[in-house]
Amino acid sequence: MEDCIINIDIGTGSGRTIAFDTSGKPVAVSQREWLPKQDPRFPGAQDFDTEEAWTLLSDCLKDVVRKLETSKYKIAAVTSTAMREGMVLYDKAGDVIWACSNVDGRATEEAAEMVRKGLAERIYETGGDWLSIISPPRFWWIRSHMPEVYERIDRVNMLSDWALYKLSGELITDPSIGSSSGIFDLRKRDWARDLIPEIGLPKDIYPPVVESGTKIGVVTKAASKQTGILAGTPVVAGGADTQMALVGAGSVKAGDYTVCGGTFWQTTVLSDVPIFDPEKRPRTLCHAVPGQWMTEGIGFYHGFTMRWFRDGFCDAEREEAKKRGVDAYAVMEERASEIPPGSNGVQGIFSNIMEAKRWRHAPPSFVGFNMLDARGTGKAACIRAIEENAAFVTKGHLDILVELTGKSPKELVFAGGAAKGKLWPQIVADVTNCSVRIPLVKETTSLGGAIAAFTAIGAYSSWSEAASAMVRWERKVEPNPSAADQYKSLYARWRTVYAEMLGLSDKKILPALFRAPGA
Repeated sequence: MEDCIINIDIGTGSGRTIAFDTSGKPVAVSQREWLPKQDPRFPGAQDFDTEEAWTLLSDCLKDVVRKLETSKYKIAAVTSTAMREGMVLYDKAGDVIWACSNVDGRATEEAAEMVRKGLAERIYETGGDWLSIISPPRFWWIRSHMPEVYERIDRVNMLSDWALYKLSGELITDPSIGSSSGIFDLRKRDWARDLIPEIGLPKDIYPPVVESGTKIGVVTKAASKQTGILAGTPVVAGGADTQMALVGAGSVKAGDYTVCGGTFWQTTVLSDVPIFDPEKRPRTLCHAVPGQWMTEGIGFYHGFTMRWFRDGFCDAEREEAKKRGVDAYAVMEERASEIPPGSNGVQGIFSNIMEAKRWRHAPPSFVGFNMLDARGTGKAACIRAIEENAAFVTKGHLDILVELTGKSPKELVFAGGAAKGKLWPQIVADVTNCSVRIPLVKETTSLGGAIAAFTAIGAYSSWSEAASAMVRWERKVEPNPSAADQYKSLYARWRTVYAEMLGLSDKKILPALFRAPGA
């Protein structure tokens, strides 16, 4: 039988398990959707329900195991990838006592206090990230608002680490996801042990750090009963979703530019030394590949915005898609492709360009409708405007990364669910005026996990060898010169309008799409 790897991926809006063979081909997949759990008592709170998530992920694993039973594949190892920033707290018995998702934003006052005390600057200089969605302010918030939880904290890790713990009983972290905690020393690729006491935490609550692609244990008998995976199957350290998506898109060397288009979009560049932006706009984390780092600008909720519009306004498109046996997004893009660049004046005001030190977003909205042109500025224009908003944010981030590195890319890799369509990759190419290369496997995060695990069990001698063998390409999209020229002025107009709309949330007239703690 041939070896395959199962990767568990924990996302903001769903969890999925995918099995890959050594060629990078997905041979079994299962997915379950979920939503972040908002706590109405605390503005900005987004809890992560570990019990619900593990039940759904176990169901996914059982699905995949059943599909593999009648195949030629045997499970050689299992690993996990996950959204960054979310963390899990445990008591002395090893039981989960609290967990939050990546965009939990409840610790506004605590972040502001850290800024006043100068701790925010120190955290950035060590860990490459501002306080927006990292853990230090959250610990202070828990101490003030949930002292009964704070007093019971014995250990902490991140969400991909939690899945590995459920499988193997081993508590670890890796540099890619550990560095998203904000209590990490980028240069040392280890916990920032000098900062931990300043935050008020004991040094021993953090688990050992191992590099991604390290075998950490085996599937326990208890986990085997829950998931269907044979006890004794090797468990391998995975990592953060974006960094693993880069690996799964073939980005394993310094200078590679990649856009990961999922629920959030990350516009990234790799480097062989950590980059610290003096203006604190993008952030830098450890890459999953040992000895490399990644700097990124995050586009907020791009994929989720399209999902919201699908669920709220596109019943007809969903019904048509069902009849035709295609994805609803494909039908939505067909409608939007009839609209020219600029969406006939309609502008989507959703995610802002990242400014980590003061990350604020305008009220989610559309502006610029023409009441005398219902067809031209209706649903189809809104769909295109959502896609253009994402591409404009990508361009803004790309410009910053070029400024920091001094290197302009001629080609971008575009991966993730948004790369499945035809229109969105073309808009990205036109707005950035770069060739856009699209991998065959869109679930590049899970593929990156498989690359790490195959390397760990010796199927490949290195990350680069595994990536070369397992990453395949679907197509390349070239920018349309006419559209690229139009988008220069359209982008400038979007930035002007966005700044005006941002004032409505700054003045608290309308609620922001998201406002980071400390902003």
